[in-house]
Amino acid sequence: MYGAIIGDIVGSRFEFSNIKTKEFELFADKCEATDDSIMTIAIADAILKCNGDYTDLSKLAAKSMRNIGQHYPRCGYGGRFFDWMYGAIQGPYNSFGNGAAMRVSACGWAAGSLEEAKEMARKVTEVTHNHPEGIKGAEAVASIIYMIGWHHQNKQDIRKYVNDHYYDLNFTIDEIRPTYKFNETCQETVPQAIECFLEANDFEDAIRTAVSLGGDSDTLAAITGSIAGVYWPIPGWMKEKARKYLDDDLKRILDAFMARYEE
Repeated sequence: MYGAIIGDIVGSRFEFSNIKTKEFELFADKCEATDDSIMTIAIADAILKCNGDYTDLSKLAAKSMRNIGQHYPRCGYGGRFFDWMYGAIQGPYNSFGNGAAMRVSACGWAAGSLEEAKEMARKVTEVTHNHPEGIKGAEAVASIIYMIGWHHQNKQDIRKYVNDHYYDLNFTIDEIRPTYKFNETCQETVPQAIECFLEANDFEDAIRTAVSLGGDSDTLAAITGSIAGVYWPIPGWMKEKARKYLDDDLKRILDAFMARYEE
């Protein structure tokens, strides 16, 4: 949870002004918590409300995303998601946007099995991003988080699993950095975010690598951070710094989820 939020905040100021280096100040005046953080917390809220029974997770996810998200109209929602949030679009809209993958980290933490992690990811995603590529991106991220968090899978195992089941990771970040551009799709964000994690040396390096790639930097770093934050300890000072960008309502949900699942 903290990993996704920190990645979002650090990457936020570079979303439309990419930086192609790892050398930058992590938290600066123009940083903010965007829709990535808010929707990550909204999904956590829905999972908390399920109290272990995920039968109605889709319904609760849609309700939490709307109820919480409507309080933050200027946090950077995409156009169609904004219309869904405020009622112009009532049902899913066949999206494969990378928003599907940035908000699912809580599913990986709360699931009791790999299959449940996938099913929970599908349920919270299909209410908006019901295109197969949207579901795929969400499943991939939730699966990796479950595998690391509950079974301590190493990077080699994660790379093989992703290559076998989701994406061909046949590139390096240094190879694609010079030409990588802004892209809001799962298929051009999720594999890149996973590779950023796989090449990193620690949590901070993972965030810096993701931001240095460019593209949709807040979402890419949120996805990378959601995975890296399970694999490596997150420095306490980063958590405290990130909390300053959240209001009391968001922190309350975050703390409740942490108390039940992560800690």
